[in-house]
Amino acid sequence: MKPEHFDRLQGLVASRTGMRLSRTRMHLADHRLGPIARREGFASVDDLLSALWSRPVASLGWAVIEAMLNLETWFLRDRSAFEVLQRELLPALVRARNGARLRLLSAGCATGQEAFSLAIVCAEAGVEVEVTGLDLSHAALERARSGVYTAFEIQRGLSAARMLNHFDKSGDTWRARPELRSRIGFVRENLLDPPEEKQTFDIVFCRHVLSEVEPARRLAVIEGLEARLVDDGCLFLGADERIESDTLAFRPVAGRRGLYVKAPAAARRAA
Repeated sequence: MKPEHFDRLQGLVASRTGMRLSRTRMHLADHRLGPIARREGFASVDDLLSALWSRPVASLGWAVIEAMLNLETWFLRDRSAFEVLQRELLPALVRARNGARLRLLSAGCATGQEAFSLAIVCAEAGVEVEVTGLDLSHAALERARSGVYTAFEIQRGLSAARMLNHFDKSGDTWRARPELRSRIGFVRENLLDPPEEKQTFDIVFCRHVLSEVEPARRLAVIEGLEARLVDDGCLFLGADERIESDTLAFRPVAGRRGLYVKAPAAARRAA
């Protein structure tokens, strides 16, 4: 891929997703765009991008953008977050909501393993939940909605007992059981945009997303997360992600890496 094409690709991806695409990913970009170039009848990735720059086509542009998204995920990733959820937050929220169904959001859900992990943990805790997985990638969301995973994917994070309790084997793949899939819905949405619906959530997982976003666009994502979260709800980021310097809307929970709660209303208004 020509450097000038990669530079324009960086700008396109950043403007539509907020994601940083460093020069170290040039080879990765060339590798991921190769199948799209062949599918669309172009001799090379450079020819594909030249055509896109000269005559932009929305569907082709989004296919290129989605190919650049980081969809790395697995079941029960960063297990300590799910342990805090199960041991501490679910009992407290069930009491606070008088047993009403809880609403959980997996923001940047990729192929759905995090959303299914949330549903599994809540089912095992005997807590009624409605889980929403949100992502920008059409292809990833199709995979998530199917609830079908390879043997490698299903074993990446799940014990044998959980596999057998929540999934059915079908040939070389495993499919989430209907009672698990019924607790989860998947929606295509851009985290840079204000929420399209007014629905709010008791718990939001948005992990390993902010670290991919350009600093200048991070505030838009954080404000969207705040709008999606009820005032006494909790936000989980990745264990090494921090937002203190970006906004006053959230404050960290001492002793719980990656866990945040909304700041008092006055501080949020000041932010």
